[in-house]
Amino acid sequence: MLNVKPGKTVAIVDYGMGNCGSVVNAVSALGVEYTLSSKMYDLEKATHIILPGVGSFDQCMKNLDKNGLVGVLNKEVITNKKSYLGICLGMQILAEYGLEGRKTPGLGWIKGKTDKMNVGKLPLPHVGWNDVKVEKESLFEGIKDPIFYFVHSYSLEPSDRKAISGTTDYGGDFVSAVETKNIFGVQFHPEKSQHAGLKLLENFLNK
Repeated sequence: MLNVKPGKTVAIVDYGMGNCGSVVNAVSALGVEYTLSSKMYDLEKATHIILPGVGSFDQCMKNLDKNGLVGVLNKEVITNKKSYLGICLGMQILAEYGLEGRKTPGLGWIKGKTDKMNVGKLPLPHVGWNDVKVEKESLFEGIKDPIFYFVHSYSLEPSDRKAISGTTDYGGDFVSAVETKNIFGVQFHPEKSQHAGLKLLENFLNK
């Protein structure tokens, strides 16, 4: 039984990239009030922030900057300590910089870089269902089989292993989930990962 505590509100950041519709559907299925917005006011009034995204690191940061969202995110997440969940590209931009397109500064909330995956002879992008080896229970509490849906060619490479909450094997281990204080990131798509994904979103929203 999924159950989000009362009083939670979510700002799903809409900056012109990504799978916002699927995230909206998942949050709605949990019965949580949400706004899909790029406006400062909506991020300020929400208790939680979700930043989804599919696309390139450099374009993502350009769009966030163009919408005046980098400063707002820093204020709400770093200063005001609101819980943040970055999904796919939303996790990758947590890095200090990314090497997709061109070297581009990220949010810098987690030390490290985002770079193209080294998967040997396996195809990229990495598409499909895969296991997560859980290193921190927090987001994964109550998930018996942590199997999630992935679509990506780049991954976050934290320089501090303490930030890693999950890894996945695809031509070698890569970091598939991170956590530091109120900041969470997942490389997979919980909104497309059936019950396990909804449970993970519930765990996040109960932070």
